[in-house]
Amino acid sequence: MNSESVVHAPRIVALGGGHGLYATLSAVRRLSDDVTAVVTVADDGGSSGRLRAELGMIPPGDLRMALAALAGKDPRSGLWAEVVQHRFGGNGALAGHSVGNLLLAGLTEVLGDPVLALDELGRVLDVAGRVLPMSPVALDIEADVSGLEEDPRVSRVIRGQVAVATTPGKVRRVRLRPADPPATDSSVRAIERAELVVLGPGSWFSSVLPHVLVPDLFAALATTAARKVLVLNLGPEPGETAGFSAERHLHVLSQHAPGFRVHHVVVDSASVPPGSERDHLARAAALFGADVVYADVASDTLRTHDPAKLADVVASLVGGTHSSDRKDTSSWP
Repeated sequence: MNSESVVHAPRIVALGGGHGLYATLSAVRRLSDDVTAVVTVADDGGSSGRLRAELGMIPPGDLRMALAALAGKDPRSGLWAEVVQHRFGGNGALAGHSVGNLLLAGLTEVLGDPVLALDELGRVLDVAGRVLPMSPVALDIEADVSGLEEDPRVSRVIRGQVAVATTPGKVRRVRLRPADPPATDSSVRAIERAELVVLGPGSWFSSVLPHVLVPDLFAALATTAARKVLVLNLGPEPGETAGFSAERHLHVLSQHAPGFRVHHVVVDSASVPPGSERDHLARAAALFGADVVYADVASDTLRTHDPAKLADVVASLVGGTHSSDRKDTSSWP
């Protein structure tokens, strides 16, 4: 099914951060102009980390990338999208900062509200939809990591998104600090009114799991009438999920969010070959009450999700053409 055949443009919420969320937004914007991005706010590295430390603001980098993904397609909007993504070189104080991060920092100080700042920059970019932080306060990720001590049974607590994402140890569990943080009110409302919610792909512990660790977001995800789709990564990431199977990704999510339910788990066909591994994955998906949809969703040139392919699969699920006994959609027209 081609995404263009979807008559009704659904209200869509996509949750995540970084390049994973960028790919999801690039896909779902093909299906609707009513798209809300709910973005993690725990980054503590690079330009975002510097602005967060110096100005006490929520980290803007993932929010900036989401705005760029939803920017209008006319030449003016395209130029502005390129500008906000531009990163300064050199060795001075601006080195490494992106223009969009600085614009969001300035708008936040002038307007006094990061959501107003995002809406204003969104108007400049002619954004199709809206970009929101998942929490109005900057968060920290704290993880229990094993394999860093001589005794492999001993865990060490590591704090910070960059430290968690790059640890040579094995991440066992993550928490947010402050504990039980508030959710952005507009993010909760967007999930409550959504017809489709997409979670993932992305850095599993630092971009995907944080959304189910914010109590009000989790409650909204649990009660929304939306069809919920979980998109698995194409493979394990060096650092936080090294050596993880697709099944392990689901078990980790279930451990952090007991009782969480989704309708479909989308998996790239090539990442999980037919055989026993698919049987294991089906049992793991059953923990969420979900069926597994296998499809070719990978880019032909990069190990990233292809927006057009992902859009076609999601469109089929929204359009109701998916059957619970159809397990491989890689040959869909």
